[in-house]
Amino acid sequence: MSVSTSVSTAASAPSVCAPLPVLGRDVTVPLVTGGEVTYAALDYAASAPALQRVWDDVAAYAPYYGSVHRGAGYLSQLSTDLFENARATVAGFLDCRADDQVIFTRSTTDSLNLLAAVVPADCQVFVFETEHHASLLPWKNARVSYLDAPDTPAQAVATLRRALGERDPQAPALVCVTGASNVTGELWPVRELAAAAHEHGARIVLDAAQLAPHHPVSVRDLDVDWVAFSGHKLYAPFGAGVLAGRADWLRAAEPYLAGGGASRTVTRRADGGVAVEWHETAARHEAGSPNVIGAYAVASACKALTEAGFDTLVARERHLIDTVRAGLAEVPEVRVLSLFGDDAPRVGVLSFVVEGWNSSHFAAALSAEYGIGVRDGLFCAHPLVRTLLGTDPQSQGECGAPEAAPGEKSLNAVRVSFGAGTPDEHVERFVTAVRELVRDGAKWQYRTVDGRCVPAS
Repeated sequence: MSVSTSVSTAASAPSVCAPLPVLGRDVTVPLVTGGEVTYAALDYAASAPALQRVWDDVAAYAPYYGSVHRGAGYLSQLSTDLFENARATVAGFLDCRADDQVIFTRSTTDSLNLLAAVVPADCQVFVFETEHHASLLPWKNARVSYLDAPDTPAQAVATLRRALGERDPQAPALVCVTGASNVTGELWPVRELAAAAHEHGARIVLDAAQLAPHHPVSVRDLDVDWVAFSGHKLYAPFGAGVLAGRADWLRAAEPYLAGGGASRTVTRRADGGVAVEWHETAARHEAGSPNVIGAYAVASACKALTEAGFDTLVARERHLIDTVRAGLAEVPEVRVLSLFGDDAPRVGVLSFVVEGWNSSHFAAALSAEYGIGVRDGLFCAHPLVRTLLGTDPQSQGECGAPEAAPGEKSLNAVRVSFGAGTPDEHVERFVTAVRELVRDGAKWQYRTVDGRCVPAS
């Protein structure tokens, strides 16, 4: 079975544009070996640095900040317009359908928990074990079927078709799938999975936390029912996220949070209680004072990425990915983790293990000796990483000693991730650092403190 990837990928090409300006690009950090170096932020998959454009937009608006939706004053009216215009901007960024709702949340995790709270009571949810915990864990009110990790995109589609074919066709069903893995960076066949879901009468929600910062996401083209993403991965600070998609389940359910803003009218009943009429718009699930600045920051980031042009951004990122992969391939002790194989298209997220090294030790040395920030561990995707590593959930590593001897299984992994704000020098420094650490070892002594590997004083 032939399955195309769900988003376009650019061929390997030289870097043809400068990185987008981000906050912190000139910050220097001390090295344990002496001196300072410009910090190389290579942990974009956790939180990307804010675009300078976003920060400037927020700073320009800040003096005009006011309460929204019911304020009579000029600043309240201005802030209300800005908040609702941000909603429209996000809808355009996602290419939403005319009747879709855009709800502002705190994050992807919050968005998926909101959706989990509104699914019909007898809903069956299908989730691959390869998902981030934000997708794995919220479905406590539904019947959940966890699907085994696939070896190929085609196998993912076949696995889903088989599982959907065995479900109760009379019950509602929902598929939850990532667009790009937060562990391997690999792109998932979202369009084909959506088609399989709809053929079997199921709906699908796309976790675009790792996809939206790197590729255009079209609700119409991918034919997904909902999409969720986080502002802090999209170069926007201030803790806002988005859930966008079909309105019917959202309108039919009780509000995610009860309170002001979600209610249209509240009246006392004769029995002493209260009767509530809830909004049917996005406000139904946005109780309380909204994060106006966060929503505006998300909209600003959407505009900035659109204006920069995803074709250009994807081409440049492809160059960075190729630089990292080529450099790691030259170090035999390094094994890059992958579900779909080395040639699978991916975003700027790669995880790897180093033979004979504790992953926490390796990440600590990258930071302390080279000024490079990466992440180590299981990346809130424990089943996936353990599947890729073949490890026992009870295993533990200790800083300063090899996590796994040569030939044995590693217990955790190191993740490097980058994006639109990453200079070439940062990934080149990373590749050099990996090569030197493997060849020469760490220059400093390290110890474990509260479960983390840190330089010994």
